[in-house]
Amino acid sequence: MSSSKKLFLIGPGYIGLAVLENLLKNGYNVTALVRRQEAADELAQRGVKTVMGKLDDHDLISKQTEASDIVLHTATADDMPSVKAVLDGIRRRATRNLKTTYIHTSGTSFLSDDSKSAYRSEKIFRDDKPEDLDALPDSASHRLIDLEIIRARAEIGPMARMFTILPPLIYGVSKTDGKLSIQVPTLTRFAMKHRYAGHVGKGEAVWSTVHVSDLARAYLLVLQWAQAAPDAAATGNPYFFCENGEEISWREIAAMTGTHLHAAGRVDEPQPREIPTQEYEDLFGPYSVVVVGANSRSRARRVRGLGWEPKELGIRQAFEAEEVPLLLQETGGFAGYQKPAASGNHS
Repeated sequence: MSSSKKLFLIGPGYIGLAVLENLLKNGYNVTALVRRQEAADELAQRGVKTVMGKLDDHDLISKQTEASDIVLHTATADDMPSVKAVLDGIRRRATRNLKTTYIHTSGTSFLSDDSKSAYRSEKIFRDDKPEDLDALPDSASHRLIDLEIIRARAEIGPMARMFTILPPLIYGVSKTDGKLSIQVPTLTRFAMKHRYAGHVGKGEAVWSTVHVSDLARAYLLVLQWAQAAPDAAATGNPYFFCENGEEISWREIAAMTGTHLHAAGRVDEPQPREIPTQEYEDLFGPYSVVVVGANSRSRARRVRGLGWEPKELGIRQAFEAEEVPLLLQETGGFAGYQKPAASGNHS
């Protein structure tokens, strides 16, 4: 096994497990950070080593990073302690003249505007125009963490090949473990709880989209490119988008949800309506307008330049074929999405 394929995976969840399948097929020697013994046992059956810990275990993450040629962070876009731990490990590797490739997961909530879903924005961001992304405010979602990485890559230089993937609205069921995404499933669970399909504001804002399996293939391509790229690329454009060319408005998502849930008897009518602000706690709390009520339009020029193209079902087809059957089987209470889904100042 080539030492250049020793990889530390932080976050073997929805995105991470989909990426993991591609890593194993391509000969990477993976060690994953896990919180539960059950997860460790499952990964061991697939030939994956594990270390037990949490995202705030600085010494553990830093030490594991120092022992790895590659780090992939797919746990969350909003955990500063784990990112600082990774960067500390990379710095120590650099002092030993060891190169590190680090792929961090952010998200295009970073692009979210203040439209409150009142209109469809004509602003489209491209990942081959990093100056437009750098012009966005530090208060934008995920931005402070992304800036921490950008400053570190300038400090460390070519010994650290650090790049950030910013997925848009991710949909689809993970083929490895049946996990679901965040935004559309949360809106669907909200609809089943309140017996109506809803949208924030007028629902006119639109997002770019990507299936989780298509996104997972992009991670591998970016990783392989980052490992082979010349040193000059290590301090160049840090951003990679990944979208499939299909955009959808939040009103269209609500209508899609309403149609299928009404057919299943889970909402009272198929037509969607606006969600009152007092019910945002059953969505994403104070970040509801950012996560499911803003415009976020992106174009993935760079990953397409690496040969990537989407192959999976579009968001409407995947919702019917993959997501609805699982969501209808869910039982138990629902009180909104309980993990970090965004950051920044969006009050």
